[in-house]
Amino acid sequence: MRCLLILAHPRRDSLCGALFDACADGARQAGVECRELILSEIRFDPDVHEVSPEQQPLEPDLVRAQRDIHWAEHLVFVYPTWWGTFPALLKGFLDRVMTPGFAFRHVAPDKWDKLLAGRTADLITTMDTPPLIYRFVYRAPGRRALVRATLGYCGLRTARIEAFGSVVASSAAQRSRWLDQSRAIGSRLIHGALSPAQRRRQRLFAWLAALRLQFYPMTWIAYTVGALAAPARANRCP
Repeated sequence: MRCLLILAHPRRDSLCGALFDACADGARQAGVECRELILSEIRFDPDVHEVSPEQQPLEPDLVRAQRDIHWAEHLVFVYPTWWGTFPALLKGFLDRVMTPGFAFRHVAPDKWDKLLAGRTADLITTMDTPPLIYRFVYRAPGRRALVRATLGYCGLRTARIEAFGSVVASSAAQRSRWLDQSRAIGSRLIHGALSPAQRRRQRLFAWLAALRLQFYPMTWIAYTVGALAAPARANRCP
């Protein structure tokens, strides 16, 4: 597997940075081919100044980032959750790098091609809010935006989400366990990004998609009309 790890914390020497290193170590020890992208160390304007982002020339670091994303089969995003969502550094990076023609292509007002389809992603995030509160009370706004409105829009399927918190109330022993968990997330990639249960669901959905025409209402109506008309036609035969 080819894996691109993206660290989206503004500080390299942070808990996110340590989780990032642990995940990368686990993946490499398992034999996964890895590249790293540390957003705080690349140079780019996070703002889109043109009418559409593809009209704004990409800085050399963003050109390399697009090449790395295209190269990767799996992406791992490591970032802190601030104010319920991901940092401005990651938002600006996505605004600039996920451009039309690279990440997606509109073919009609309500239809588009997902140009990054076939890839998967993991999310590793830290937060001071207890993860259950974030998920069930706040409804996980940042996670949903990243998974559905950004990665999903471009065709990436999120395979795993790991939220570590509450950081502010954590002990050294708890943070050490988080590092072990992050290392295990990287190690598991040698067997593929999806769990056995996810692979079974994927095969099931593919099978259902192949049969979807059989379940269209108009198809059933046509079959019913044909069946009802058959006896009438038979009665008219000499």
